[in-house]
Amino acid sequence: MIRILIADDHAIVRGGLKQIIATTNDIVVAAEAAQGSEVVDKLRTCAVDLLLLDMTMPGISGVDLIRRVRAEQPALPVLVLSIHDEAQVASRALRAGATGYLTKDSDPDVLLAAIRKLADGGRFIDPKLVDAMVFETHRGDMPPHEVLSDREFQVLQMLAAGKSINEIADICALSAKTISTHKMRLMQKLGLANNAEVIRYAIRHGLIVE
Repeated sequence: MIRILIADDHAIVRGGLKQIIATTNDIVVAAEAAQGSEVVDKLRTCAVDLLLLDMTMPGISGVDLIRRVRAEQPALPVLVLSIHDEAQVASRALRAGATGYLTKDSDPDVLLAAIRKLADGGRFIDPKLVDAMVFETHRGDMPPHEVLSDREFQVLQMLAAGKSINEIADICALSAKTISTHKMRLMQKLGLANNAEVIRYAIRHGLIVE
């Protein structure tokens, strides 16, 4: 039996995933989490075979959370289930330590196949993203935001989604001053002068986070 932890801040999404998993006889939902810190706590107290993880949750999330999980449980398979279908976002998740990446518009059968493959020691990348990721890996003209640190990239996404410095600071559990510094650095690296240019850049490169 494959025991999984579902981590997603939307109760409806978790409910839908449980319904899909209930159709199987070899996979069971052992625990749920709605925010990053809860994921870490549940993994410490509940034995699971796989983490099914949303990329954007309250508190610690995304690549930071993947790294935290990887540091504490190096062998645990992590399957990211995300709304983001951009190759750059998937690449960052995999570089951080995820063992699989799937978009939320995937067919349920694909999700179940991915869970089984990861639980069996394999890796899985959404078929829709494979070509884009291979192409991106081998091209020389990487987008400018690839030079950003993971935190700068996260701040860029949240600024583009309309969040204020203080809101971002709360989400990341950092000071507003620290977030302002990240903002200044990412704007310098990307050659952007103001918030409007940040938003335009994010839209052009498909980096908007809801």
